[in-house]
Amino acid sequence: MYPEQHGNAPAERAVEVHHPTPITPAAVTPAPLIPVQPGHVPAVASVVLPDGRVVTGYAINPVQPEPAVTKPPVSRAAVNVALGGVGFLAVCGGLLLLTSFIAALTAFVAQLITLAAVIFGGWIAVQIFSASGHQGGTTVNVRKAVIKRNKFYG
Repeated sequence: MYPEQHGNAPAERAVEVHHPTPITPAAVTPAPLIPVQPGHVPAVASVVLPDGRVVTGYAINPVQPEPAVTKPPVSRAAVNVALGGVGFLAVCGGLLLLTSFIAALTAFVAQLITLAAVIFGGWIAVQIFSASGHQGGTTVNVRKAVIKRNKFYG
């Protein structure tokens, strides 16, 4: 604290000195010893206090966090090549499917044309072969027909 500003001379000021009070050690019972093989012997630090006491203890190292796993950097060129390869494969697969679809559609249309030709050809064959044995329908005798003003009278 700062002394009050009353014009007191430095010799007139009261100075308080604080001395630490020693702590009397409690009755210390030795801990049972457990034989353990340490991986390494830690360093022991001793500190001598101004009143002559010695404090001994282990130095505490700050806990080091585990280093984060860093991924190796990937170049943009490698990413672009990989994406280009995936795109190329997608286009090739699409063209393969398109080609297969066109081939299947062509075969289907060819089968429809063949089916229509068979059905129509069969109908014509039935008409031809049945016409010779059956005399049905309308017969027009052209020699007796009269044609007047572009009209046909039979």
